[in-house]
Amino acid sequence: MSQSTDTIFSKIIRREIPADIVYEDDLALAFRDVNPQAPVHILVIPKKPIPQLAEANGDDGVLLGHLLLVAKQVAEKAGLTNGYRLVINNGADAGQTVYHLHLHILGGRQLAWPPG
Repeated sequence: MSQSTDTIFSKIIRREIPADIVYEDDLALAFRDVNPQAPVHILVIPKKPIPQLAEANGDDGVLLGHLLLVAKQVAEKAGLTNGYRLVINNGADAGQTVYHLHLHILGGRQLAWPPG
């Protein structure tokens, strides 16, 4: 189910809404979550507006790989040497509330399993 491509994340990319940006390149942006669920909670988003992972296609393969490498780099820079979790919520049942693909980097404490 595709939602509007003009999301809060699109507005952050366009600098219409402030964010604590920790990384940016031509393809991706990473910023601290305003409602952190762990001591470190950073979101990594593509600048291309893909509403959710289910809507990505074969042409997005390089971008999706890039997002994982950005997440690794951002986690290292954030000092998450004991580990971290990457989460992608895909759709309403998974808890996705912003329909712009994003990776959650969660760390800084022991994380429970299963996650919920």
